[in-house]
Amino acid sequence: MVVENVEDIIKKQLDKTIKETDFATLGKLYRGKVRDNYINENKKIRIIIATDRISSFDRVITTIPFKGQMLNQISAFWFEKTKDLVTNHVIEVPDPNVSIVHQCDTIPVEIIVRAYITGTMWRNYIKGEPISGIKLPQGLKKNQALDEIVISPSTKAKSGHDIYLPREKIIKDKMVDKEIYEQMEEASLKLFKFGQEFCKKNGLIMVDTKYEFGLKDDELIVIDEIHTQDSSRFWILESYDEKFSKEEEPEILDKEIFRGWLMKTYPDIFPNIKPEQEIPPISEEIKINLAKRYMKSYEKITGKEFKPLVSNVYNRIQENLKISKYL
Repeated sequence: MVVENVEDIIKKQLDKTIKETDFATLGKLYRGKVRDNYINENKKIRIIIATDRISSFDRVITTIPFKGQMLNQISAFWFEKTKDLVTNHVIEVPDPNVSIVHQCDTIPVEIIVRAYITGTMWRNYIKGEPISGIKLPQGLKKNQALDEIVISPSTKAKSGHDIYLPREKIIKDKMVDKEIYEQMEEASLKLFKFGQEFCKKNGLIMVDTKYEFGLKDDELIVIDEIHTQDSSRFWILESYDEKFSKEEEPEILDKEIFRGWLMKTYPDIFPNIKPEQEIPPISEEIKINLAKRYMKSYEKITGKEFKPLVSNVYNRIQENLKISKYL
């Protein structure tokens, strides 16, 4: 029997990716950048379907084979690991791409936790601009570990760029109740420190991440996703010190490589692409590389082998939702 290599499987799945879903009977549809959310107010549940869409610079760019499955399964992995640490919204996972969760009142503020100066924080730093009102000391180098973990809250924008705001303004303007906001910060630190320690054992650095929260019967719970390749930045631990000492970029396992590819390939379009601007062609090569990178991080994080199967994902989701009596 001939065993196909992963790259061949990914290539065969390129035209079978799931861009969007249309299951009207599930509930009211809200389509995010990556996930299709079906809200059933009667049952007070939300059916979240992770598609293969990949977003960057606040635009959906293309689809990546198996991305939705890996994203949903990694998030489910972390939610299971941390459920006794911080309450989360998961009820069940009836399909690799699907999570059934409690419907909550979403809090319009995201908590971004950072342990290293990189990404947006670095870009603001070299311009001399604070982030969420936080000004860091002079003399820091790109990708340097911070002396203390930094929390930089931002608004949850419906479209366009999220806006970083100081915690004092969030509380003063009553965007979030002071007590609830403090609970959000406390929960975020618990989750981040747990994630850091877990990843370290598997040879990864959890660099930064974001958390979203909601209220269910006045109880604060973590929602959306946690510690995925879309919501977090991961570096390879083993090579970090040497790379940093040489002022080289760390080995990365998140989608930051895609942002870099877009800016290098289309410097006149990215990072300042406009909402109405047409998405340029995305090469097959970068799609395959991204799929392989997502698989590598899936295996690094969970310690489990990812076995990709060429299939009609939409039909499988539909069948599993019927079996679970949601359709």
